[in-house]
Amino acid sequence: MGRSRERKRKRTGLKILLVIILLIAVAAGVFIYKVNQNGGSMKGVIATVLGHDSEKLKDLEPLYFVVLGESVAGDSRLTDTIIVCKYDPKTQQAAMMSVPRDTYTGSGSAADATASYKINAAYNMGKNPENTVKILKRITGLDLQYYVWVNTNVLKEIVDEIGGVWFDVPKDMHYTDVTQNLYIDLKAGYQLLDGDHAEQLVRYRHDNSTRSNYGPTYSSDYGVEDYGRMRTQREFIKAAIEQTIKPENFLKIGKFLEIAYRNIKTNIPMDVLKDYIPYAVDFNTENLRMDLLPGSDTNQTKDESWVYFVNTSKTKQVVDRLFVHPELYDNEGNKIEATNTTTNNTTNSAN
Repeated sequence: MGRSRERKRKRTGLKILLVIILLIAVAAGVFIYKVNQNGGSMKGVIATVLGHDSEKLKDLEPLYFVVLGESVAGDSRLTDTIIVCKYDPKTQQAAMMSVPRDTYTGSGSAADATASYKINAAYNMGKNPENTVKILKRITGLDLQYYVWVNTNVLKEIVDEIGGVWFDVPKDMHYTDVTQNLYIDLKAGYQLLDGDHAEQLVRYRHDNSTRSNYGPTYSSDYGVEDYGRMRTQREFIKAAIEQTIKPENFLKIGKFLEIAYRNIKTNIPMDVLKDYIPYAVDFNTENLRMDLLPGSDTNQTKDESWVYFVNTSKTKQVVDRLFVHPELYDNEGNKIEATNTTTNNTTNSAN
């Protein structure tokens, strides 16, 4: 009798185990099916975990935001890096347009311009990042609402976390400023940069000043002073993204989020961010287009400060190419000419 009960218990236990295994198998099958429906690979996994379905992507509009990279010099907090960005999850296209920190935000002529009308001043020591976004919305005509404020520490920590970033440093860089605790010492050439050297790279503008002028800067064909720095920043960001979104780094997502939490502030709602994250992991930097806000600088101003004046007509062209109608331009920025397909079709129909 006792053996009979024992056999029944074993059979019952075996049935329960089989049911559990079957349920797990069904759940796994459903999960894998949803992953494939959501695009497969890591994108599909993340989208499924976040509760997305295959229809979610159809509802997502391009995301526009402004990146504000802050540096601290003594008691000053300045936005040395200002970049207008767009990411379109449907086309997997992205764009970045650097904005010179000396960009003039007033309405008067150069004779009326002062340093207080630079876009850097609009940032107001970190108190009004929304004001910077508002001004850039007016300058570009884009529907800008969001900002991403970045402390330079985030760059150093993420670069170290992924084991460094390979980058072709465009020139020898040597600069020392003890007031900023800034020491730049880089040799030109393709090399693996750790976090500390990455920060040196993106902050470099020129070597230490001589008695009569600034020290050596970037070459004129690369872009001198701030122009060269902005170009280097764009190129480095592209290289860093490319090397961060490799599959082997996906397991570090928790660490990346921890670093971001400490060093990044944004007004993009979390429920908006989570909608774009699954698709961003599949982004290819070959689909990233970059440029500079068109304009020219002068120090023929009221207080003799250097101010960057926006070229309105050229800005419209760059904004159209990067953000509004990127499909009408090739990767070199040339407008794609309309083909004679329509004409040929019409002719053939007539015949």
